[in-house]
Amino acid sequence: MRPTLRQLQYLVATADTGRFSDAAERLHVSQPSLSAQIAEAESHLGAIVFERGRHGARMTPLGAEIVRRARYVLRQMEDMQSIAKSGGLGLYGRVRMGVLPTIGPYLLPRATGALHREFPELRLSIREESTVELQDKLTDGQMDVLISTPEDHSPTDSAHLFRESLWVAVPSDDPLAAEAGPLDLDQLAGRPVLTLGMGHRLTSLVSELAHAAGAFVSTDYEGTSLDAIRHMAALGAGVAVLPQLYVTCEARRDDVLVYRRIDTPMAERNIALVWRQGSPLTDGLQQLADALRTAASTILDEV
Repeated sequence: MRPTLRQLQYLVATADTGRFSDAAERLHVSQPSLSAQIAEAESHLGAIVFERGRHGARMTPLGAEIVRRARYVLRQMEDMQSIAKSGGLGLYGRVRMGVLPTIGPYLLPRATGALHREFPELRLSIREESTVELQDKLTDGQMDVLISTPEDHSPTDSAHLFRESLWVAVPSDDPLAAEAGPLDLDQLAGRPVLTLGMGHRLTSLVSELAHAAGAFVSTDYEGTSLDAIRHMAALGAGVAVLPQLYVTCEARRDDVLVYRRIDTPMAERNIALVWRQGSPLTDGLQQLADALRTAASTILDEV
């Protein structure tokens, strides 16, 4: 016999919570029932998925792979139900979206109204993650679609949303603030540059810019958010490098810093809507991309 879909849900819930009791509470079943169903699933599989102990339920190495595949099977079933309800057109029901933290808070609030009007039956579940985490969760089925840098997600399908430039932010008494207009890359030579920690595509891009300019990425100050980078720049810790969308939506409200665009094709990044190849949501996601593209264009035109 094979594990049932319900048993696969039990496996995934236990992996997510790390405890049988918490998984049972999440799925509104008794703990003895859940434990018995997991034991039966393990018997069908001929493998131990969870190591039991006082610490809770810890996945075995083989169990981690089984849970990853269980997520994929459950996601395919959800896709089947979603496409059946929608009649093959548009987006319907819950869609799990992953988004870069340097994009989501600034793009999505401006797009919410349009998305609700165009997709009244869509329920977006949104989670911010680093580039690496987004890729992992798209691959194993925890996410359906991403707003991210397309070159970091392969093999996938994607729809271009916008291209944005990178800007520097410095205090008004900094030499770089003496002039207005775009900033030549070589003007950053010898300067400490502030960016996010590792795992973010923006960090890699800023590192490449710093190397080309003869600058260096500060290892003493690593921001956990774009706001943190901006505040560190205001305190004189270095030159903040920030994406255009953020500068337009948030940073320009702050009159403590001066903002200048970096004038080089290197200081740009592409943002796209990204999803798994062959997804049954493809037609609807193309429509979603159109709506997001319009919202992004409206924001970026404000610069």
